[in-house]
Amino acid sequence: MSRSKSHRSFSRRLVVVATTAASAVVLAACGGNDSGSHTAHRSPSPSASSPSASAGAHNAADVAFAKGMIPHHRQAVEMADLAAGRASSSEVKELAAKIKQAQDPEIKTMSGWLTAWGEQVPEEMPGMDHSGSSGHSGMPGMDHSGMPGMMSTKEMAALKKKSGKDFDTAFMEMMVGHHQGAVKMAGTEKTKGAYGPAKTLADAVIKAQEAEIARMNRLLGKG
Repeated sequence: MSRSKSHRSFSRRLVVVATTAASAVVLAACGGNDSGSHTAHRSPSPSASSPSASAGAHNAADVAFAKGMIPHHRQAVEMADLAAGRASSSEVKELAAKIKQAQDPEIKTMSGWLTAWGEQVPEEMPGMDHSGSSGHSGMPGMDHSGMPGMMSTKEMAALKKKSGKDFDTAFMEMMVGHHQGAVKMAGTEKTKGAYGPAKTLADAVIKAQEAEIARMNRLLGKG
C-alpha cells in the first residue's frame, strides 16, 4: 500500500507540474503579445471613431464658415501664386509663399469636414464673378455676398497685368482687404460656431492674418 500510495502521489505531482507548465506557456504567450494585442485592440479605435468625431457636434454656422472660407482661401492662394513671377519685393514674395503655405492645408482640412458632415465641398470655379463682396466694386454681388474681402473678376484681371513695384502695391492693398474679410468671417465662426476644430481654425486665421495685415500695412507705409 505504501508503494501504491507513493506511486499515486508521484503521479499527482507529475499532473500538477504538467498543468503548471502548460499554464505558464499559455500565460507567456499572452504576456508576449500583451502590448501587441492591446495595440491591435486600440489602433482601430481612433480611426473608427474619427468619422464620428469629424461629423460630431457642428451647426449651420460651422458649415457656412467652411463653405465660405474654402473659396475665400482659394482666391488668396491664386493671388499668392501671381507674386512668384510678378513681384519685385522679396518681402512680398516671402509673404505670398507664407500665405499659400498656410491656406492650402486649411482648404483641405475644411473640405474634409464638409465631406464628413455630408455637405458638398464648393467647386473650384475660375472666372466666377466675385464682384460686390470685396467692397471695392460697389456692386452688390450674389455669388459671394456672404464673403467679405473677395476680389472681383475685374480686380483679379487687373492684378494679373501688373508687375514690379506696381504689382507689389496692388497685391498688398488687395490682400489687406481680403484678409480683413477672412478675419470677419472667422470672428463670426468663433461667436456662432459649435465645432471645436473649426473654432480653433478660426482663431488661428484671425491671429495669422491680423499679423500679416499689420506687416503689409507697414510695407505700404501705412503702419
